[in-house]
Amino acid sequence: MSVNLQEIVKDMKDRIDFSGAVFVKGKDKELLLNQNFGYANRSEQIENRSSTRFGIASGCKLFTAIAICQLVERGEISFDSKLSACINHNFKHFDDEVTIHHLLTHTSGIPDYFDEELMDDFEELWIQTPMYRMRTLKDFLPLFQDLPMKSKVGERFHYNNAGYILLGLVVEQASQSNFDDYIQKNIFQQAAMTHAGFFELDALPANTAQGYIDFDDGTWKTNIYSLPAKGGSDGGAFVTVHDMERLWDALLSYSLLSEKVTKLLLTPHVQENQEDYYGYGLWIKKRNDAVLKYHIMGYDPGVSFHSAYYPDVFINVVVCSNKSKGAFAIMSGIEEQLIKTKTL
Repeated sequence: MSVNLQEIVKDMKDRIDFSGAVFVKGKDKELLLNQNFGYANRSEQIENRSSTRFGIASGCKLFTAIAICQLVERGEISFDSKLSACINHNFKHFDDEVTIHHLLTHTSGIPDYFDEELMDDFEELWIQTPMYRMRTLKDFLPLFQDLPMKSKVGERFHYNNAGYILLGLVVEQASQSNFDDYIQKNIFQQAAMTHAGFFELDALPANTAQGYIDFDDGTWKTNIYSLPAKGGSDGGAFVTVHDMERLWDALLSYSLLSEKVTKLLLTPHVQENQEDYYGYGLWIKKRNDAVLKYHIMGYDPGVSFHSAYYPDVFINVVVCSNKSKGAFAIMSGIEEQLIKTKTL
């Protein structure tokens, strides 16, 4: 099967001009695919490798959810804790009934600073707000803290980045440490994610891919002026494909959370459509009422990312790209081949 996967990914790479890294691991840690394409730095023609760090945008909401679950296990907070009891900040228009559970499942009804139902260009945010000043979680508050509620608490699923900013602030207050420091110590180090981190775009470390935005005329630019200078609890971490492999391993072997709380994180808490559900920080796709995969994804200008774990066959897939598009197509091609070969 690995040969077929290589051919499929290579063919798709040629058709969509994919840039990034692709990794597939099977049962008993069998390596099924490990391919890299394009440049981490186009100007210097430095090629992408499996050791290259890529931005994963909203993919790191799973890290935030794990952190919250760790704090619940330690008794610092509960899933039913009210937001107002967890953060020393007054949100005058927010409903007092908003809980940690609501924020984790995108059902809080609070306003979002980037509402995907109303906006489709992330760069619009930085017309009035300098992106180079966005370096802490509190820097995001002016973008949404005074807005009215989007909907009633618990009324519906509405994918919400602001809710995960607030969860990051909950982590900071409960742990008395910076969010990225907490994640580094309690998740990245615990899962042996040795290259992962929250890095500033104007101070990226070695072996980190620049994000690229391509234009129809063949020109391009990097995404340094298109994103916050430093990511946070709603998105913006950098990882290698091997870091993400280790994250899934650590999570599913109960190295980061107890078995009980891990299963709660993986529970389909809210339904988005016929097959797609949301747990805590990750998506869950069902087929014939059984879980087909747990998966996370992220999109930003110059970033596209997908990663999934298929529990019935123990297959782990990671696709990182330093372009705005491409990860979904590669992920879909791999999944179609797994279904075609009756692996799934």
